[in-house]
Amino acid sequence: MSGIRRWRGNPVCRPTDRHEAWVALAALLMIFLGAPVLGWLGGSLTDDALQQSVRAQQAQRHLTPAVVVRKASGTSRFAQDPESAVVTEDSSRTSVVAGWRAPDGTERTGKVSTTSAVTEPGTRIRIWTDERGLPATRPMDPATARTHAVLAGVGTALVAAGLTETARRLVVWRMMQRRYTRLDRAWAEVGPDWGRTGTGS
Repeated sequence: MSGIRRWRGNPVCRPTDRHEAWVALAALLMIFLGAPVLGWLGGSLTDDALQQSVRAQQAQRHLTPAVVVRKASGTSRFAQDPESAVVTEDSSRTSVVAGWRAPDGTERTGKVSTTSAVTEPGTRIRIWTDERGLPATRPMDPATARTHAVLAGVGTALVAAGLTETARRLVVWRMMQRRYTRLDRAWAEVGPDWGRTGTGS
């Protein structure tokens, strides 16, 4: 704004100088006002979608007791430690074949993994299952969903600010190119007579 005010009364001010100042002001307003608004909007929409997904997952997935049948090799689905309601999704857990009962009463058997130190046959563990009784991952909790939404909002704001600055630089660069083109054209017209006596230059 100070640049615009300074150029307004300057006799050597060119139209491109005023245009550059207006472009800079528009970019500044977009970065400090528009980008935060876009970030808040993006984060809010993401949070709404994730919270809806959280509610759906919590309604569709159930913590089901299971019994270890035998040890198994390789990777498997997720199970819970008998003493904890928290799942840690790492690759250091023990894979076992376990049996459990689906919501409709059907007996199910499958390969799962557990953090329990005791994996002998008959050990009771808990696993997450979906509405059909199939093993599933632990449902997302609201706090985790909100954290993802905040990160999405911050990312949206940063992207908007970066795109605005990139656009400003491109516009200014284009203005500079046009200015140099006009200068070259003007110099081409008066250049051959520059400094000659009686040429009126």
